[in-house]
Amino acid sequence: MIGGTESGLKPWQNSARDLVNVAMGRKAADLVVRNGRWVNVHSGEVIAGTDLAIIDGRFAYCGPDAGHCIGEGTEVVDADGRYLVPGLCDGHMHIESGMLTVTEFVRAVVPHGTTSMFVDPHEIANVLGLDGVRMMHDEALEMPVNVFVQMPSCVPSAPGLEHAGASLGPQEIAEAMAWPNIIGLGEVMNFPGVAANDQTMVGAIAATVGAGKTVGGHYASPDLGIAFHGYVAGGPEDDHEGTRAEDAIARVRQGMKAMLRLGSAWYDVAEQIKAVTEHGLDPRNFILCTDDCHSGTLVRDGHMDRVVRHAIQQGLDPVTAIQMATINTAEHFRLERELGSITPGRRADFLIVSNLAELRIDEVRARGVKMAERGRLTGEISAYEYPQAAKGTVRLGKELAAEDFRIEAPVNEGRVDVRVIGVIENQAPTRAMQATLDVEGGIVRMDRPNDVCQIALVERHRGTGAVTNAFVSGFGYTGDCAMASTVAHDSHHMIVVGTNHEDMATAANMLGEVGGGVVMVSNGEVLALVELPIAGLMSDERAEIVAQKADRLGEAMRQMGCTLNNAYMQHSLLALVVIPELRISDVGLVDVTTFETVDVFV
Repeated sequence: MIGGTESGLKPWQNSARDLVNVAMGRKAADLVVRNGRWVNVHSGEVIAGTDLAIIDGRFAYCGPDAGHCIGEGTEVVDADGRYLVPGLCDGHMHIESGMLTVTEFVRAVVPHGTTSMFVDPHEIANVLGLDGVRMMHDEALEMPVNVFVQMPSCVPSAPGLEHAGASLGPQEIAEAMAWPNIIGLGEVMNFPGVAANDQTMVGAIAATVGAGKTVGGHYASPDLGIAFHGYVAGGPEDDHEGTRAEDAIARVRQGMKAMLRLGSAWYDVAEQIKAVTEHGLDPRNFILCTDDCHSGTLVRDGHMDRVVRHAIQQGLDPVTAIQMATINTAEHFRLERELGSITPGRRADFLIVSNLAELRIDEVRARGVKMAERGRLTGEISAYEYPQAAKGTVRLGKELAAEDFRIEAPVNEGRVDVRVIGVIENQAPTRAMQATLDVEGGIVRMDRPNDVCQIALVERHRGTGAVTNAFVSGFGYTGDCAMASTVAHDSHHMIVVGTNHEDMATAANMLGEVGGGVVMVSNGEVLALVELPIAGLMSDERAEIVAQKADRLGEAMRQMGCTLNNAYMQHSLLALVVIPELRISDVGLVDVTTFETVDVFV
């Protein structure tokens, strides 16, 4: 249960007597770390000459000279004046976005100092429902670090505007609240539903509050008027969808925690941190997170260490930035007695850091056990096998052909005005654009010179063979190509973006054959393929291998003319019908400012 038995950790109450005895010198510690500079996130100080004594995976003593805690069997580590920093916490994230299982994600991020994660598995929930959530929940319990699970709140994310592979309601959410590792409710994306007192949303939030757990937020509108106030009144306690300083200010003033994200493609910290650095708001109400991180980002650039460094680079004091990635997060999830600081009774998750401003991590310990050293995983994390029920989830229902991707015009020849989804680099929102396109033989032609190509959503859960077609701009493809992905937040049908219909069909059929993933095709040839057999979302390979395949995918996109930063992430969000302005779903083209379907033709 939370606070207790994950991967062999004893509950505090079962270790309390030993903790006291070690602190008093009546019992030898398992581990003593000597001569460190203690980054105390409660007081905001850095305290030199600090020793730590640990037993049963928890801190027993934090103070000067722990010589009285050392016995015959005690491991002694000399910090040699280096900083002792609490293990980093990611307050909001989706493991599936890394294309990895929980196990492989943990292997990738632990060397970067992440020892606690608060994960919302709503991607697998949209494919496999409650069974999928349980799979990831159970895998998380096996980890040697803290992986807490938020129960997905919106499956589907926007009822009536999309059909996911499953549906979860208040009854399923109430059931999951009793599972041992469920920490709260995942991001409540249906913000119009909350403001309108939608029965499903009210029931889900009530079940969470009744269980004494945290309600995650997701208010993706720039409108901070009445609708925003209605959303906050409905119960969400945090939000990571802000992009402006005024977004962070508004959330904190209303009693929410402002979650500032730096993912692979979302760069929302720099603007919002001005709420602290320029407007002087209390930093204890701000939390750093990643939301979505690609495997390549994890392997090359880091995880929460990357976010903390970035926050420091924006002018934030290093201790304040660390607070935003440790104690602030723990307190928000009501876990401050378990983690988030180096203090007695807490889990002994900590980093030995040689340079605080650069967060140069020399060693990572989780529950006192050394897990990584100088960027290399040293701890043992056993492999985890997913059941066969998690595989074979891509059902197209037929062999797709070029004709399935043609858009028939209302005229046989001439020109037509169409709606176009406009991609915004490094941000989740899109623009609702328009373009005038040629019609030949009754079929609308793309406009490659002006960066207008086609997007299609292929139904993949029930094998209906249905294809929804529209237009998109922003990828900059100049060659004959198509990219298809079964990662398509949040309903996770298949998204295909291409410059010709033949390649679009080839790419879609390829993913049907391999059981899911991401593929880039040019003139019928596969340029890059990342296989994702688990729910069409995750690989069962190591993070380094997945990152290499993803690198080849990125290179293939650049070869075809795409220069967007982390373009794959942008591709995967084009069906996210809860973030403005224009998206695609199996129902049609969706105007997310009005939450209504609109025609492709203006």
